[in-house]
Amino acid sequence: MANISATNACNLLLIIQACFLLMLSVSTAHEFHVGGAMGWSEPTGNETETYNQWAMKNRFHIGDTLYFKYVNDSVLVVDHEDYKKCETKRPVHEFTDGNTTFQFDRFGYFYFISGLPEHCKSGQKLIVRVMVHPEVLSPWHAPSPLPEGGQGSISSPSGQPKSNGAVKLITAASSSMIMAALVITLFIA
Repeated sequence: MANISATNACNLLLIIQACFLLMLSVSTAHEFHVGGAMGWSEPTGNETETYNQWAMKNRFHIGDTLYFKYVNDSVLVVDHEDYKKCETKRPVHEFTDGNTTFQFDRFGYFYFISGLPEHCKSGQKLIVRVMVHPEVLSPWHAPSPLPEGGQGSISSPSGQPKSNGAVKLITAASSSMIMAALVITLFIA
């Protein structure tokens, strides 16, 4: 093993600390409370903003969660067409427990509506766009499209299907660890 000078050891320690701080910032997920204190409920017309206006003010990422609090209602995750029509017969997911936490497992659009069609038509519906983190998408792991009419396909606002396939992301945290390992190797060699 080669000797490490005090300067090199100090630099190495700073690099390792920076990598760990970066990992902490990347791995933090947020929980968003849909509807705030009012929860997930039929709009009365006295609200200061719609569910979609609220969603546009936030940035959602993979790993973040939405918390829905509701009584005598439900939350349906649907595709874009069913969202537009307030169609409740073919949900991708249905939640009825009154305290639902939904975690985003991919980037793209998610469509939520009330399980009561009249509530949905009154505006109890939500579109969330989950952003791609500023990580690097691995070009050799592009998302594969679902078969036409596949169960659970999610559409963009233009109606184009989005993939539910797993997209492999090389996260900033894992990239930082690789970089740290390379730097350590350089200092030791």
